[in-house]
Amino acid sequence: MFNFPKVLKWVFSLALLLQLTGCGINTIPTLDEQVNADWAQVENNYQRRADLIPNLVATVKGYASHEKDTLTAVTEARAKVSSMQVTPETLNNPEAFKKFEAAQGELSSALSRLMVVSERYPDLKANEQFIALQAQLEGTENRIAVARRDYINSVKAFNTEIRTFPGRIWHWIMYSDLTVKPNFSATTPNADVAPKVAF
Repeated sequence: MFNFPKVLKWVFSLALLLQLTGCGINTIPTLDEQVNADWAQVENNYQRRADLIPNLVATVKGYASHEKDTLTAVTEARAKVSSMQVTPETLNNPEAFKKFEAAQGELSSALSRLMVVSERYPDLKANEQFIALQAQLEGTENRIAVARRDYINSVKAFNTEIRTFPGRIWHWIMYSDLTVKPNFSATTPNADVAPKVAF
């Protein structure tokens, strides 16, 4: 027999549930797009850095051509980074993401060694082109840090949304193909240890 009060109770419960969760139906795709946009900005800054490196290497080579090991390390690290294909799937594959970040870390390390080499050559340090390139590279490194920070915040917002109520419900019902996004981690060995400065 048809029980009208029971059906009414179910309809009311369903309406209440939809009311509670309905306000967040577009939050997950919006946050996913923000993660993708912030990642694109990180890649944009990585590309800017990669574009500056040949000019920097050429300038240093003119003054310190016998520093072949350092110049080769920078060139090889840049080539390795440039050869890696980063696709939207990389953001959903923690292993591929980690490899890409490790390659970027190697490039940062090689560039740091190149800057140390420049300290040994006063003429190079005084060269206007080198000074301009060094300033651009430092600015780019700062942009990379800011873009990474923005990406980290986007990933945090997205991952929190799909793991908490009501986003968890919408994720389960409509967006189950979107997975938790990987985040940055230190790729340089002992990055958590403060450097010791000796005078």
